[in-house]
Amino acid sequence: MTKPKMLVQFDVDSTFIQQEAIELLASKAGVLDEVARITDSAMRGEIDFAQSLIARVQLLKGLSYEELEKVQQEIRLTDGAEELVKQLHALGHSVSLVSGGFVQVIAPTIERLSIKYFRANVLEIESGHLTGRIEGQIIDRAAKATALLEFATLSGVETTNTVAIGDGANDLDMMAVAGLSIAFNAKPIVVAAADLSINEPSLRGVINLIGL
Repeated sequence: MTKPKMLVQFDVDSTFIQQEAIELLASKAGVLDEVARITDSAMRGEIDFAQSLIARVQLLKGLSYEELEKVQQEIRLTDGAEELVKQLHALGHSVSLVSGGFVQVIAPTIERLSIKYFRANVLEIESGHLTGRIEGQIIDRAAKATALLEFATLSGVETTNTVAIGDGANDLDMMAVAGLSIAFNAKPIVVAAADLSINEPSLRGVINLIGL
């Protein structure tokens, strides 16, 4: 019996990639300490994600697009991420990425891995520099859940056959609506809510966890 078509949705920062993209940008802008403090608080669920994102992006104002392109080159995928995507695609399943980070940072990765479904925040850029603002809707925990349901419909997958993989408080909503949720080296609040959890720095075990 063949497995029904699945949609596997990944959080990006510290899940699909090893780093936090906003911290790479903050390092280039010389505001890493301030940004890291706000990030930690948001990931623990102490402050609203959207408010924390607005505050962090404001600190990036004036950073040049050239520096953003350098960050694109610094992105390191989590061990097994690329192989997992290729394996899922080869078996006819769908993959989506959702990020509280930024489209501009993950765009080369999305293109290289032929990932059709993705949603992330858009940094506003004027005259080759970041304005310190976000364009359009902020991708928070509710938006990640909405994206999972939308991508499942677009790819013809039943909600019961969706998988959500994440590590932080802003992944809880998508993990709640998914058919199967996997916590990846996650905060205790996320481990408690997830169906399964991975406590190693690799995504290679996912293929077995989801029964492929």
